[in-house]
Amino acid sequence: MNAFDLSILHFLNAFVNRSPTFDSWVVFAMLDPLLDGGVFVALFWWAWGQHGKADSEKREILLFGLVACFFAVVIARVLAVSLPYRERPLNNPLLHLTIPHTLDPLILINWSSFPSDHATLAFCMAAILWRVSKPLGVVAAFHALVVVSVTRIYCGIHYPTDVIAGALLGTGIAFLSKVPGLRAAVAHPISYSLNKHAASFYAFVFLFTFEMADMFDSVRGFVSRLALFKIVRMMVRLNAGLFIPMYHGLRVNAA
Repeated sequence: MNAFDLSILHFLNAFVNRSPTFDSWVVFAMLDPLLDGGVFVALFWWAWGQHGKADSEKREILLFGLVACFFAVVIARVLAVSLPYRERPLNNPLLHLTIPHTLDPLILINWSSFPSDHATLAFCMAAILWRVSKPLGVVAAFHALVVVSVTRIYCGIHYPTDVIAGALLGTGIAFLSKVPGLRAAVAHPISYSLNKHAASFYAFVFLFTFEMADMFDSVRGFVSRLALFKIVRMMVRLNAGLFIPMYHGLRVNAA
C-alpha cells in the first residue's frame, strides 16, 4: 500500500460517522443512478440540443463519445479482471477504516477495485463534453471529481489511485475524438441512422444513455445470465453424454 493512497483514505475516513445524516447522503449520492450517471446523460442531451444539425462536427464528437464511453467501461472491466486482484479499502482489515452510516460493507466484495469503472465513464463523458462546450465540460468534470470519485474514496469503495487510473483511461479514450478519421469512422454510421431513420435513432440512443446512467448494469446482468445459461447447458450436455451410455449399459446388463 502506497503512502499517497493511505494519506488520502485516512484523511477522509476521519470524517466518517461524525454525522450520520451526512454519511447517508454521501452513500445515497454514490449509489443513486440519477445523481451518479443521470447527470452526465442530462448534460449529453443538453449539448446535443445546443449544437443542432448546423454544427455537425460537435454532434459527431458527441456520437463518438457515446461509443467511447461504452468502450472505456469495457476496457476498465477487462483490466479489473485481468490485473492482480485488489481488495476494496473498506474490506481490507489492515486499514481499520470506519464504515459510513447506511453503507453495506459487503458491497462489491468480490470485485477488484482497480481501476474505477465509474471514474472511467465519468471522466470520459466529461472530456467529450469539454470538447463541445467548455461550460458543460467544467460542470461534468466537477461532478465526476466530487460526486463520482470523492464519494467512493470517502466510502472506502476505491483507493485514490483507482480513481486516477480510471480518470486517465476515460480521458485518454475520449480524446481519441481528436483523430478525424477515427471519429468519422465511428460516428458516420450512427449519423446515417439519424438522417435516414430518426425515430429509431432516438429510441436506440435513449436506451443507450439510459443504460449509461446505470453503468450498463442491465446489459452486464443480461450477459452474465446468458453466460451462465451457456455453462449450464454445456454441463447438461456433458452429463447426458456420460450418463446415457451408462444407462444403456445398465439396461443391457439387467436384461
